[in-house]
Amino acid sequence: MTVNASEAASRAADILSRPAVINGLTVPNRIAMAPMTREFSPGGVPGEDVVSYYGRRAAAGVGLIVTEGTYVGHPSAGQSDRVPRFHGEEQLAGWAKVAEAVHAAGGTIVPQLWHIGMVRRQGEPPFPEAPAIGPSGLRIGESEPTGKAMTQQDVDDVIGAFVEAAVAAERIGFDGVEIHGAHGYLVDQFLWAATNRRTDAYGGDPVARTKFAAEIVAAVREAVSPDFPVIFRYSQWKMDAYDARLAETPEELEAILTPLAAAGVDAFHASTRRYWVPEFDDSDLNLAGWTKKLTGKPAISVGSVGLDGGDFLKAFQGESAAVGSLDGLLDRLERDEFDLVAIGRALLQDPLWAQKVLAGRFDELAPYDPASLRTLS
Repeated sequence: MTVNASEAASRAADILSRPAVINGLTVPNRIAMAPMTREFSPGGVPGEDVVSYYGRRAAAGVGLIVTEGTYVGHPSAGQSDRVPRFHGEEQLAGWAKVAEAVHAAGGTIVPQLWHIGMVRRQGEPPFPEAPAIGPSGLRIGESEPTGKAMTQQDVDDVIGAFVEAAVAAERIGFDGVEIHGAHGYLVDQFLWAATNRRTDAYGGDPVARTKFAAEIVAAVREAVSPDFPVIFRYSQWKMDAYDARLAETPEELEAILTPLAAAGVDAFHASTRRYWVPEFDDSDLNLAGWTKKLTGKPAISVGSVGLDGGDFLKAFQGESAAVGSLDGLLDRLERDEFDLVAIGRALLQDPLWAQKVLAGRFDELAPYDPASLRTLS
């Protein structure tokens, strides 16, 4: 059966326009904006250009915006003075304007709360001056510690910083929060055996390695309103370790996700490089699909959506990437494999991406150009 352009457009609009519910939040459609670090916030303060950047995408039909990673209020949380922070009077005032602009355009928005842990660019001083910390003081690929292994006081302080940021997010009008537990940053460093060699309650088997993440989730859940969504982003792959895996089987993945769901996660954001790649043998389910199946929680899928199938690394490393088909994505959404899909570089390239896709104007979509990284278009 041949599907013409009009039918394809109608199908895309029908499937992507359906609302989704995460705890007490109704997202108007299935399109989310993936978090992407931009470093356009001098002093950690999001300015009017950041307000407009997110507002344009909400106005063009993005249902849920997950902000770029924002540093929580812990001395070792970040390195760049141009990455936004989610603490401080001036910084939070800037974020309140972002939330207001997104709501005025009909969208919903959550900040991604972030602590980088041991992941720091070499040769660049941290902001502010503070030691790099992690579960065992190990960077990815290191055999010997080059940072500080966290004490119980460090653990408690970081948990407190996430809680303070989440409480602030609800206070200034955000619709929920996302905890960054992916890509080899601090929370993920606890989840991954290669960077977590602790022998206390926070280390050992996969369940023990979830304790830190679960305590953050539980503390946040207790501090915010019961219907305020808590989203948890995780990944198998890490920065500079694309083949890394937390779980080799569905059973291992279930052991990791179950304590997080029990702690109060309302939705999981499962980060993959290519959303169409099956996560385990003998099933077509991707990581988000397995996450929803194992936990029963809503799941957000992400990974090269809108880019040509072979171009993930090109796009990630700053090269151009061609426009890709959405047929497989629509098939998966139609059978409820996952609930929302997060768009990254395709949406970075074109603020009107959602509007064009929802209207069936696929011929107007532009290939990804790395020059878009240098602007807040």
